[in-house]
Amino acid sequence: MAALPEPRFSIITLGVRDLPGMIRFYTDTLGLEDRGVKGEVAFFNMGGVVLGLWDETKLADDAGVANDRSGKFKGFALAYNARSEAEVDGIFSALKAHGATVSKAPHKTYWGGYSGYFADPEGNAWEVAYNPFWPIDSAGHVTVPAKEQ
Repeated sequence: MAALPEPRFSIITLGVRDLPGMIRFYTDTLGLEDRGVKGEVAFFNMGGVVLGLWDETKLADDAGVANDRSGKFKGFALAYNARSEAEVDGIFSALKAHGATVSKAPHKTYWGGYSGYFADPEGNAWEVAYNPFWPIDSAGHVTVPAKEQ
């Protein structure tokens, strides 16, 4: 199995210092609809890719790296959404076999998914996650469902 059976970007998550201010920028200035969890994380559909905004301290902690912006953590994480927990495990098995640096092994998450992190050779954080709440179409596009009103 290849490390990424369907190469694609699913989510680009920016670690931000001022989450409310950044959400206002993306919603008010760019006209995007926030489909995240109010006060916790923002998600915006961006043509098949999701843009995420999350507190940089929480993102660094979730990725298992220091939040110093001078070391390995760059203030963002790239993400690949898998179709199952088994696919996440298979990807991590392949990554380990190729000597990739795993900063956080796959695990059940507090939000109901399954996720792990690795770093590319220059230290850029990648998350591989299974999110049972976000559909992936046959082309591999992820969509954040509308919030229940």
